[in-house]
Order: sequence, then structure tokens, then C-alpha cells
Amino acid sequence: MLKKVILKIAIATVFVSTSSFSLAQDTTTISKNLDWPRIEKQAKGQTVYFYAWGGSQQINNYLRWADKQLQQQFDVRLQHVKVDDISTAISRLLAEKAAGKVTGGTIDMLWINGENFKNMKQNQLITQPFAQQLPSWQFVNKDFPVDNDFTEPTEGLEAPWGIGQLIFIHDKKRTPTPPTSMKQLLTFAQQNPNKFSYPQPPSFHGTSFLKTALLELVEDPALLYQAVDEKTFVKTTQPLWQYLDQLHPLSWQQGKQFPTSSAHTMQLLDDGELDLAISFNPNEVSSAQSNGTLAETTDSYAMENGALSNIHFLSIPFNANAKQGALVAINFLLSPEAQSKKGDLSQWGDPSVLKTQYITGSAANTKLFKSVAEPHPSWQAALEQAWQQRYGH
Repeated sequence: MLKKVILKIAIATVFVSTSSFSLAQDTTTISKNLDWPRIEKQAKGQTVYFYAWGGSQQINNYLRWADKQLQQQFDVRLQHVKVDDISTAISRLLAEKAAGKVTGGTIDMLWINGENFKNMKQNQLITQPFAQQLPSWQFVNKDFPVDNDFTEPTEGLEAPWGIGQLIFIHDKKRTPTPPTSMKQLLTFAQQNPNKFSYPQPPSFHGTSFLKTALLELVEDPALLYQAVDEKTFVKTTQPLWQYLDQLHPLSWQQGKQFPTSSAHTMQLLDDGELDLAISFNPNEVSSAQSNGTLAETTDSYAMENGALSNIHFLSIPFNANAKQGALVAINFLLSPEAQSKKGDLSQWGDPSVLKTQYITGSAANTKLFKSVAEPHPSWQAALEQAWQQRYGH
């Protein structure tokens, strides 16, 4: 199984031309002396096709707001292309590059991190470094790990956009003392059958749950911060599969069916079908309570070992048709105005990557949990494939 995953990546790398494409070929030069007024002038009238997850109404509403602001302030349109998994966009870029389409691409901007960023970087699907040359870069909190993505150096090829942490949500009235470890979670499921589940991988939230569980259950967590070793993968992950074999029969639908997304777990929590929901936004509860999605008695928490944490990023493909518009859009999304709006607890509530002095409103009240670093990106695809082989229906 793992050989197939590694082989696919290797074939993709060889299959794609190694020639790079820079913004210099598109009358835009990324340098320390970036002529930003010129970029803004060239961006006028452009439509930026932004490929991003579309599974959250709060996020979709925020991007509609950003589109209006970009049109009003810069005459740039932000067209949200909703996808369930950003890897579909990576596949499209691979196909376009293999076909020699080095200009006029269909994707101008992506919301990525982890394995998707690593694949784009390895296959040279990203335009040349740009992040540190953005005017809004001055506001970014450099104390955050903005220079690496799931252990992979970013090298300016993507700009940080927000911070995610895997958190659990419970109703304090129904579940006053929720489980705070995988061992406790199994005991909880035994005492409360059919009241727990997690989104089905390859859903990002579901895979994040697998990584969280494995980090706690594995004998040597340091192994997860190295590239997957085919020879030791089965032995390393055995505690996880043994654990899930016990957990699934006690779970919602007896593990024969899984929630489709984080939002689905929250809906099931609100309906009383689940006692725990999962999110990758530490402000999810406040935001959901504000819009009436969750009850006022709900609260969020992290496992006692900490919350799996990462920064999510924005990037520009090598053959983007609206490179200048994408630069303007990313710069705006990193502005104090846009970051404060995004972090508004009544809106998206996504924690900001800016220094605190630049954040206003309720976004300044964000609470973050103790962090647990993401494993090496190769673990994502390997765990998803192994999970599907064992539990996919």
C-alpha cells in the first residue's frame, strides 16, 4: 500500500517538467524592491480564481466580504472556487504543467498547507518566492512558525493566513467532564456508546484526529517527525489500528458510517446524537454560538497533551493567469483590517497570524491551547491510505 503512495509521488515528480516559471515573465518582478503601486495598477480588472475549502458557511461568508472589499478598494474580484479537498487543485496544476500550459492557468491562488504544499514545492508548481515582499508582511508575527509548514521550509513560497488547532467541543450541561486523552476517550465510548465519532478521512479533520491519536499512542512520537519509512510503517501505526478496532464498534453508527465533515459533527452534537464534536478552529464555539449553530452551554477544549497545531497558508501557482491580482488579494487578506474581520468571533473566528497590536475587536480575544506540532507531511497520505484500506466502505 505504502509503495503505491510513494510511487505515485515519484511518478508525478518525474512526469512534470522541471522548468520553472517566474513572475518576471509576466511583467512582474518579485524582488526586495517590489514596485507595489505598479502591481496594484496591473491588478485592476483582474479576477482571481481562489481554490479553497468550501465546507463552512462562516468561511464562505468571509470570502464574500473579502471579494466586496477587494472590488471596492482595488478593482480586483476574488472568485471562491469551492473544493472538498485542495489536492484536486494540485492534480489540475500537475496536468496543466505536463501539457506545457505555463501561462493562462485556471488557478490563481490556493489555500494550502502540509502535504499539498510539499507536493507543489517538489513539483515546482508555485511561482517564485513572494511572501516577504508583501507590504503586509511587516504586520506578521514572526514568533509563529511562519517559515515552515509541517516541517517543510516555506522559503517565501506561501504566505501565512491563519492558525489552526485541533479542538474538541462538548456541551457542559450534558458532558461536564469530557475525555482529555485517547485512553479516556475509549472509556468514554464504552460508557456512552454511539455518542462519539470523527470525520471520515481523507477529510482534513478526520486525518488530524488520526495523527492526534497516533502521537499519543505511538511508543516513539519522534518517528512521526521524519518521513514515513515503509519498513517500519506497519509496526509504528499498529497501536493506532488496535485502538480504532476497539473504538469504532462503540462509535456513532458502530463505525460503519462516519460524519462527512467537522460541521457535520457539530450538527450531530447540536442534535444530541453526539456528545463530542471536532474542529480545527479554537474559536469555533464562540463563532457558532454567535450565529446560533451551537448552544450557549457548549465549550471547547484540547487533549491534555496539547492541540495539534499548524499555520495555514496562501500561495500562487506557477502559471496563474492573474498573478498581480493574487498578490493584491493575499496582501489584503494579511492586512489588519482583513485579519481582524476574519478573527471576529461572530464571523469566522480564525486566529490571526499578525502581531497582537494590529488586531482589533473580538479577534483580539482569541484563546490558543498548548501546541503539538504537525508530523512530517508524508504521514498524511500514508495514514489516509491505510485507514481507507482497513475501514473504508
